[in-house]
Amino acid sequence: MTSPEPDRTADLVVIGLGPGGEALATGAARAGRTVVAVDRHLVGGECPYYGCIPTKMMVRAADTLAEAGRAATLAGDVTVTPSWTPVATRVSEQATAGWDDTVAVDRLQDAGATVLHGVARLAGPGRVEIELPDGSTTAVAATDVVVNTGTRPAAPPVPGLEGTPYWTNRDAVRATGLPGSLVVLGGGPIGCELAQVFARFGVRVTIVQRGPRLAPAGEPEASELLADVLVGEGLRVLTSAETTAVAYADGAFTVTVDGEDVVADKLLVAAGRTPNLDDLGLESVGLDPAARVLDVDDRLHVLGPDGVVPGLWAIGDITGRGAFTHVSMYQSGVALRALLGQDGAPASYHAVPHVTFTDPEVAGVGLTEQQARDAGLAVRVGSTPLEQSSRGFTHGPGARGLVKLVEDADRGVLVGASVVGPAGGEILGFLAVAVHAGVPVDTLRTMIFAYPTFHRAIETALGELA
Repeated sequence: MTSPEPDRTADLVVIGLGPGGEALATGAARAGRTVVAVDRHLVGGECPYYGCIPTKMMVRAADTLAEAGRAATLAGDVTVTPSWTPVATRVSEQATAGWDDTVAVDRLQDAGATVLHGVARLAGPGRVEIELPDGSTTAVAATDVVVNTGTRPAAPPVPGLEGTPYWTNRDAVRATGLPGSLVVLGGGPIGCELAQVFARFGVRVTIVQRGPRLAPAGEPEASELLADVLVGEGLRVLTSAETTAVAYADGAFTVTVDGEDVVADKLLVAAGRTPNLDDLGLESVGLDPAARVLDVDDRLHVLGPDGVVPGLWAIGDITGRGAFTHVSMYQSGVALRALLGQDGAPASYHAVPHVTFTDPEVAGVGLTEQQARDAGLAVRVGSTPLEQSSRGFTHGPGARGLVKLVEDADRGVLVGASVVGPAGGEILGFLAVAVHAGVPVDTLRTMIFAYPTFHRAIETALGELA
C-alpha cells in the first residue's frame, strides 16, 4: 500500500484522536499549522464513548441505589425499584449521542484541522498512509507525526473464550438490559467499577481476579477494604484464581475457575488492555514492530535505537506512563508546546494521580509504600481510618475508607498517598499537590484543616507518620 507520491502535505499528522490527540490537533490547527487528524473509530476515543464519561453515569446511578438503601439507618424507609432504562437512555443520549462523533468532528474541523476516518500507518520517515472506509488509500507527507493510538480490551488466552459473545467494557456500556448473572474476569478498575454497578442493580456478580488482590496498582490496605465492601454488598470475589476454560451454550457461559464451574448469563472480560501498535508500520521508521510501548523523552519525542526519531512523537497509553485520560491530556500539552517551539516544563511523572470510581472510591498518587521501599527511600508511613474522622462519624453508613501517606524521611516530603472513601478522588487532590510540589511535611502540619471534613483525616495521618 505505497503510493509513489503523497496525495497531500501537512505540517502535522495526528494518528488517534482520543482526548490527548484531539486536544493536540486542535491546538496545532489553531496555531496556524496544517493538520491532518485521523482516527479509525470515533473522534474523542475510548473515554467519552466507552470509558470515563458513560461509566461514571452508570456509577452515579448505582450509587443512588446504595444511598437509598442507607436511608433506613439515617432518615426513614425508602422504597426504590431499580430500572436500567434511565441509565441506558442517559448513556446513549447524553454521553455519546448514540455513539456518533459528528459534534467532535465539527469541533476539530472548525479549529482548522482536516479530519479523516480511516486506518493510518507509518510508511517511512515523514510519511503516513491512510486506508479510508471505502477501501481507497491516501498518503500524507508531514513534517511531524504524533501517534496516539491508545489501547483496546485484551482477551486472555483462556481455552474456549475466543468466539464466544463475551462482553468488554464497550458492550457493557451499550447494554440496554440487565443479565440475571455476570462473571467478571479481572479485578482492576474497569472490572471492579462495572461489577459493583451491575450488582447494585440486582445482578448476581462474581469477580474472578488472577492476582492476589483487587485494584492491584494501589496499596494492599485499599485492596482489602474494597474487597470487603464488595463482598458485603453480595458480590462473590475470587482472588488468586485461575480461569482454565470458558464455554458458551444455550445462552449461558460456563467459566471454569480453579476446577469449579461458574455459570452466568454474561461474561465481562476486563483483563487488561492491548496497545494499538501492532498495525502501525513501526518497522518503516526503524522501530520494533512488536513493541508494546513507544519510548519517549520528556518532550514526547519517540526514541529509537539511535536516539530521537526525527519528526515522530507519541502521547497517551502507548507511552507506558499510565493508561489515563489525564496523562494523555497532560502529555498533549507538553508535546504541543515542543512542536510549536514554545517554552514550558518537561514531562514529569512523579505525581500521577489515579482514581477507581467504586463506592468507596479508591485513589492514589505517586509511589505506594512498597514502591518507595523498592526505590531505596527512607520510608515513613502514616495512616488513619476515614470512618473514624469526625465527618466519617456524622456521615454514617458508606463512610468506610482510609488515608495513607508515604514520606521520604530523608527529604521530609510525601512521595505517595492513597485515599479510600466517599469522594476519595476529590480528597486526593490535596495530596496530589503535596506530592507534585514537594511540600515539606512540616509545612503540611502547620496548616489549618477545615472541620468537620473528610480531608481533615490527612492531618491525623500526618500525625501518624512513623
